[in-house]
Amino acid sequence: MITTLAVQSYRSLRDLVVELGQLTVITGANGTGKSSLYRALRLLADSARNGAVAALAREGGLTSTLWAGPATIGKAVRAGEYPVQGTVRRGPVSLKLGFAGDDLGYAVDFGMPNESEDSAFKLDPQVKREAVWAGPILRPGTLLVDRGGTALRIREARAWSAFADAVGPFDSMLSEYSDPQRAPELLTLRERVRSWRFYDQLRTDAAAPAREARVGTRTPVLSHDGGDLAAALQTIREIGEAAALGSAVDAAFPGSRLEIGVDGGRFEVRLRQPGLLRGLGAAELSDGTLRYLLWTAALLTPRPPALLVLNEPETSLHPELIRPLAALIAGAAVRTQVVVVSHSGPLIDALTQDEPDLTRIELVKDLGETRVAGQDRFDQPAWQWPKR
Repeated sequence: MITTLAVQSYRSLRDLVVELGQLTVITGANGTGKSSLYRALRLLADSARNGAVAALAREGGLTSTLWAGPATIGKAVRAGEYPVQGTVRRGPVSLKLGFAGDDLGYAVDFGMPNESEDSAFKLDPQVKREAVWAGPILRPGTLLVDRGGTALRIREARAWSAFADAVGPFDSMLSEYSDPQRAPELLTLRERVRSWRFYDQLRTDAAAPAREARVGTRTPVLSHDGGDLAAALQTIREIGEAAALGSAVDAAFPGSRLEIGVDGGRFEVRLRQPGLLRGLGAAELSDGTLRYLLWTAALLTPRPPALLVLNEPETSLHPELIRPLAALIAGAAVRTQVVVVSHSGPLIDALTQDEPDLTRIELVKDLGETRVAGQDRFDQPAWQWPKR
């Protein structure tokens, strides 16, 4: 389980360190940085697939994603005694992401290429530093794998083995270096992070893939577009928690029954409701009903990930569906770590009732910077970044 998430110089996240629990809700008003924290988690997941550089490019490049305010904000500025002013940059351009759990931690530092480098890709960010360590906090004695530039060193007992040019400057060692004998921790982290699952704004419009009948195969993991919804629900029935699926449908739509039509290998969702002579197909369901079924398939997955991240799952749901959705999320948190990004008070209240130990992170904006409400620098979890 991730216990600490750290982000520095990414959009409004100038220097943010937060503590995560088994079930964590990230909330706050619009524009406080919830989406930025969600994207930061996705960037970490992209690093395990060597896709962080491309992901940053889709956001406009590294320079577009960096913190746009001054490097430091003094007490007098925060008190309103002086206006915000630019300061002289004392260090290199840097975007840092990291996380840690009780067993392992990881951090990556992105920067710009050297000006002398002869390449047409001068705006591509490069990995300047990466580190993997044992335990929740980076210390010299806990460091296991250390990467600076293209060179790598791996701790072996009390000595270090060094490897020059082990990875490319634009590659992550988490995705590109593999040595199960010398660095098994890299493989452990890689597989763990690659299992992370993100769901963001599942489509329910008239042309949504979930409304179409499709050829189905066993589907333990719902796809990101929801096109395999019928197959995913049938898979839950056959190898997952069939009773929980029936209870989730009945809790949201009392007296209704879920049916999966199969015709020539093509699967289609149908919902038989009281008083109707036939089940309604996916194309006939309301946006809210279809969205709830999509969340049901995602949260009852027979193959839980190490981390499940949901972005505003309450969108388009009728208020009466919030309570059943909260029960599904709380149930999923028993099997895997769950992070929910939401500004829905009713959903948060319902989750708190189901999970009293819920970790709640409320974000606020202060002079353009995202901060945790009620947290000062002495309250935040312990964290150390690897130095360049």
